[in-house]
Amino acid sequence: MSLESAFLILTRDGFADLAARELPGRAALFLNPGVATADEIAQLAASGASVQVLPAALPAALSGEFERTLQGLGLPAQRLWIEHPVAAAIPAAPAAEPPQPVPHVPALHERLAGVAGQFATRATRALHRLRQAGSDRPLLVLPYLGFGNANKLWIKGRVLDEASFREQTGQDSSWSNLVALYHRLESDEVAGARVVAQFDGRRFDTVTDSGGYFEFEILPAAPLAGGSHRIALELPEWKGADGQPIRASAEAFVPSATARFGIISDIDDTVLWTNVTNKLNMALMMARTNAHTRKPFKGVAAFYRALRDGAGGNEDNPLFYVSSSPWHLFGFLVDFLRLQGIPVGPLLLRELGMRDVFKLTKHGNHKLEKIELILSFYPDMQFVLIGDSGEKDPEIYAEIVRRHPKQVRMIYIRNVNPDPMRIEALDKLIEEVSSTGTQLFLAPDSVFAASHAAAEGLIAVDRLASVRSDKKDDDKLLPSV
Repeated sequence: MSLESAFLILTRDGFADLAARELPGRAALFLNPGVATADEIAQLAASGASVQVLPAALPAALSGEFERTLQGLGLPAQRLWIEHPVAAAIPAAPAAEPPQPVPHVPALHERLAGVAGQFATRATRALHRLRQAGSDRPLLVLPYLGFGNANKLWIKGRVLDEASFREQTGQDSSWSNLVALYHRLESDEVAGARVVAQFDGRRFDTVTDSGGYFEFEILPAAPLAGGSHRIALELPEWKGADGQPIRASAEAFVPSATARFGIISDIDDTVLWTNVTNKLNMALMMARTNAHTRKPFKGVAAFYRALRDGAGGNEDNPLFYVSSSPWHLFGFLVDFLRLQGIPVGPLLLRELGMRDVFKLTKHGNHKLEKIELILSFYPDMQFVLIGDSGEKDPEIYAEIVRRHPKQVRMIYIRNVNPDPMRIEALDKLIEEVSSTGTQLFLAPDSVFAASHAAAEGLIAVDRLASVRSDKKDDDKLLPSV
């Protein structure tokens, strides 16, 4: 049954005004939390209206910014009514007529531009509201997954003045995903906060930068064994509800002694489809989906598990992920990896103002620097590099081979760009890389890559069946990509 009208109600006054009017029989109401009681919602539902309470409140002052965003998300646009609350300082005129429907439904490119533009604008405003140390706001210490070797650990994190984001599920709607993304972008960073790390009886201090980020190089008192290591973090000058300093625990991984090689993988258009070459489409997809509803490329999960296990079956080869996605999406990406059965490893993302996320900015330097950082911790380890042909992964990996020819064992590139000029450029890179003794293999999918990896002794031959099976299972769920 199609809906005649959709209403976005942001305040109690708006709900009261709407409730006093006769609604179409097939209306959809999206309400901010708290604007209606459970009984009122039940009465509306009984009258035939579809009522959904948003998982978190959208700010009423920004109602004018939602129109094109909602249309871009595919919500009913034929009669879309959005409450525009009157500013408190201006006397409200008596409501004689209901809010007018949006008269213009933008074309697809306009809708995508609206989505990206509103996200970028809102996030940039958040970046300008830096919280300085000394505030009494409740803080959140968000450590990212770290890594290291026997003699040194590297960890990174961020201090925010927001609580953890709401857990998302596979049943969340476009509305829920939009609101969750809004709150991720609106997380206010805390600059100038002192952070203390304690590990192996040693204490390390640093201060968050203007983006709220902190980094540590932890030097243990004795060489570390392979596996996971916990580092205690504390904000000594900030108190929690219990009156104690705010604390958290960071995790850093040291490769096992059995590891034969490492894997460094891109994420965007390599592990999951994001259409990263079109930032506007990427923005729309991010708002429509979450870690439960996004799916990886076919066969990726089984292929990465086979690489982790290696030809011996239990090598425990470490995986690292380097992406141009911003650190704002760290939790989303880790949840995605875990939910899809893809081996989790340290993620090295990008420090960006969100306004830059949806621009066609160069990201090669970021990836190059992060891969260099990883290689510096493991000078005696070879790596398999995995990326896609959509942007500059082949060129970045070729540069890594020039700088560190002995540390690159293999390069796998997923071919996602059929343009003949791009294929010609890749052929030249393949020839250049092969002259160093390293292979750059262009693969249409994970099964082709896995077959090559098995022939090269990187994975066990008997794991090919699981990669094929994984791809077939994904074929039932995903469109061809």
